[in-house]
Amino acid sequence: MRNLLFSLAIMMAFASCDNCIESQIIDRYYLIEVLADPGDGSGTFQAVESDKFIEFYSDGTVTSNGELCGMGIDSNSATSGTYSLDTYTISTSSCMDLNFEVTGDEVILDYPCFEPCRAKFLK
Repeated sequence: MRNLLFSLAIMMAFASCDNCIESQIIDRYYLIEVLADPGDGSGTFQAVESDKFIEFYSDGTVTSNGELCGMGIDSNSATSGTYSLDTYTISTSSCMDLNFEVTGDEVILDYPCFEPCRAKFLK
C-alpha cells in the first residue's frame, strides 16, 4: 500500500510539473542574443539590439512581431503558429517545425541550419 501511495505521489508531481512548464511559458519574450556557428564549434551567443519578440499563449498559439522562420532581428513582419510542449516545437505554415527549449526566463529557438544557429529570447 505504501508503494502504491508513493507511486501516485510521484505521478502527481510529474503531472503538475507539466502544468508548471505550461504556465511558465505563457508570456512575451524579447530577442537578446543570436548564435551562428562558423562551422568549427566556436560559435557563441552574441548580444543584439532588437524589438523582436515571441509570445506564447495558453491556447497553444505563438505570435511574433518578426519572422519566426528566420534568425533575422527585424520586427516588421508579424507571424504566428502553434507550439507543443510535448515535442517542444513551434509549427508555422511557412517553414519546417522549429525546436525550442525553455530554461527559467529564457526561450531558445533552434533554426534548421547545417551548423548550430539559435536565437535566445528573455522574458
